[in-house]
Amino acid sequence: MSAIRMLFLFMAAFILLGIWLTGFGVVHWLLYIPVAALLFAGITGICPGYMIFQKLGFKGQAIGSKL
Repeated sequence: MSAIRMLFLFMAAFILLGIWLTGFGVVHWLLYIPVAALLFAGITGICPGYMIFQKLGFKGQAIGSKL
């Protein structure tokens, strides 16, 4: 597992811990979107946010290269 994928999984767990400490019923639903995106990126290796920013015109790595 690469370091960037481990970072995605760690950040998702960290945000979920904050949501859990606040209370699942109190937290706004918008906070679950980054958790879902980070879990998806950590498990599959495909980062949705990175792809969105590339489509918006920001420079990034080539599509075929690994993160």
